[in-house]
Amino acid sequence: MENNKRPDDMARIQTQEQAERFIAEQVEAVKAQVGSKKVLLALSGGVDSSVVAALLIKAIGKNLVCVHVNHGLLRKGEPEQVVAVFRDQMNANLVYVDAVDRFLDKLAGVAEPERKRKIIGAEFIRVFEEEARKQDGIEFLAQGTIYPDILESGPVKAHHNVGGLPDDLQFELVEPLKFLYKDEVRVVGKALGLPDSMVYRQPFPGPGLGVRCLGAITRERLECVRESDAILREEFAKNGLEGKVWQYFTVVPDFKSVGVKGGLRTFEYPVIIRAVNTKDAMTATVEDIPFALLQHITDRITKEVAGVNRVLYDLTPKPCGTIEWE
Repeated sequence: MENNKRPDDMARIQTQEQAERFIAEQVEAVKAQVGSKKVLLALSGGVDSSVVAALLIKAIGKNLVCVHVNHGLLRKGEPEQVVAVFRDQMNANLVYVDAVDRFLDKLAGVAEPERKRKIIGAEFIRVFEEEARKQDGIEFLAQGTIYPDILESGPVKAHHNVGGLPDDLQFELVEPLKFLYKDEVRVVGKALGLPDSMVYRQPFPGPGLGVRCLGAITRERLECVRESDAILREEFAKNGLEGKVWQYFTVVPDFKSVGVKGGLRTFEYPVIIRAVNTKDAMTATVEDIPFALLQHITDRITKEVAGVNRVLYDLTPKPCGTIEWE
């Protein structure tokens, strides 16, 4: 673990100048480690993997092979953004894998949250392994390990699923961010030119919307989650809450209630809004959203999201509620 200890004299990266110096140092370190060999990276579109991708593109260009697996559980527009930023703008060597049907078929009828997590994690490893075996000359695996991962989980970022790859692949790890805290990663991401929507992306669970589509996932309810979440994020951004609230999202439970639309009786799903603030995720307080804004969001969701006839606001702090519902 000694080589996974942050150097005592390492200054905090808080300015663009410090970030640019860090980037220059890591570019040289990656070139020295990798040489002319190829590096594989699972690019989720999250902060850590996106910053690693941008940094390695700067260091080794097309010798970085990015694999983006769309498992159907990402937020609205996220797979398209990964392609637009990395393939179109940064000219990355990006492999896009549409595995939506594969994941959703595996998850059909599975209601228990931990089983859902295990299926999503295991299937991700299988898809990534298949793509890895299609590539020639890969000797290195890049990971978005950051310093809290080392402190909390050990040296390999196994909770990002890549740590479960078979031993016979024998990749050497490339972890240029492993001594950085999350706020430092964001500063580096800004210096690398990544869009704010990636750099300041909210914390997002590994199973994605799979734990916000409560119970057994159906495509209908998954779309209710995705579309209502997009409306919530759009309205928070318009009303100055985007940087003020730590995390906000919608949840759709596996039950329906009676309602009325256009003078006709409906039997449709409710959408639950969750918006919390926290410093360490161990405790959390509920954001006091202006009632007029909640009414406006409710109006949009019930009119624009098919299959929804109610909107609820979760007023429960942590404890006794957790931040996520599953």
